[in-house]
Amino acid sequence: MEGDSARVEKSDEKAQKFDSIYFGKKIDEADARPINEVISMMEDTMKLNAKVSGKVTSVCQKKGCWMKIDRSEGKDIRVTFKDYGFFVPKDLAGAEVVMNGRAYYDTVSVKALKHYAKDAGKPEAEIEKIDEPQPQVAYKATGVKILQ
Repeated sequence: MEGDSARVEKSDEKAQKFDSIYFGKKIDEADARPINEVISMMEDTMKLNAKVSGKVTSVCQKKGCWMKIDRSEGKDIRVTFKDYGFFVPKDLAGAEVVMNGRAYYDTVSVKALKHYAKDAGKPEAEIEKIDEPQPQVAYKATGVKILQ
């Protein structure tokens, strides 16, 4: 991994549960906005570079190659990582994080939705019910910092 990827900060209490609090490019939490605020700022644009904060609701259980962040309205936003360049811990659900990257509108194919459901450990019967693409706001992170 690159120099600022996966730094171990043993003096930081937040690193006690995880090997690192940084994944991808090192960032700080200054000027981070709640994810809902960023989504509301996207009314006039299809994509927006922004530093966002939120609570992780689930993580890919195969590799940690995606996670979902709570939008506080019964929906989550899927976060993937730029160029598949880093992963996050699979037990990150429940943690507060700050991310730097880009929010954007996307339509997720049936094939991708089934893949994500399989990665999340969903039952086969539930996966088979997926039969329509899903429009959504997504986020491509260049860096993630675990806050708690």
